[in-house]
Amino acid sequence: MISASGAAARGDGTIMGDDGLARPPWASVDPLLREYYDTEWGLPVRDEQGLYERISLEGFQAGLSWATILRKRPAFRSAFHNFHPDTVAAFTEADVECLLQDTGIVRNRLKIRAAITNARATVSLRERGGLVDFVWQFQPAATPQPTEHTEIPTQSPESVALSKALRKQGFSFVGPTTMYALMEAIGMVDTHLMASHRRGSSGVWPS
Repeated sequence: MISASGAAARGDGTIMGDDGLARPPWASVDPLLREYYDTEWGLPVRDEQGLYERISLEGFQAGLSWATILRKRPAFRSAFHNFHPDTVAAFTEADVECLLQDTGIVRNRLKIRAAITNARATVSLRERGGLVDFVWQFQPAATPQPTEHTEIPTQSPESVALSKALRKQGFSFVGPTTMYALMEAIGMVDTHLMASHRRGSSGVWPS
């Protein structure tokens, strides 16, 4: 079956794009999501600033669509100084009030404060090996092999453990489901559908 976008649905959970590449439905229509899926989602993030940004954006995404966050990401990066942890850690209550006036981002006081709190926790973690090593120690021994979207978990024992560990270090808005989404996004697990052209592309897991 051919959709209005020119993509062809297949029997393996994916949709064949007009470029001949198979993707999951969520990444097959919206050009922004398609570009994100093809070039970024699921690739390893092993730098502090990049990982702090991902944790922050996953927190802002809670209750919203990822497409909303992705469209606002340039504004988020501007408002949070490219998610430089030391800079955000120094934000004051006056900065919070200023951010609440920024129509380009998600204007949620609790989420804004969480981003600042998490920046401070990120800085603090440097004394214990740093955010990157702390998060990646929760990489599981195996990754899902989904053939349909319904086979993709929304959390795992590792995401539950990561959530608890981060909370203990002072992080907030890092629930088990949010942390599983983070693990997917940074390549700690590979939940690309087995028939997707991106399956195994992270280099972390064999295809």
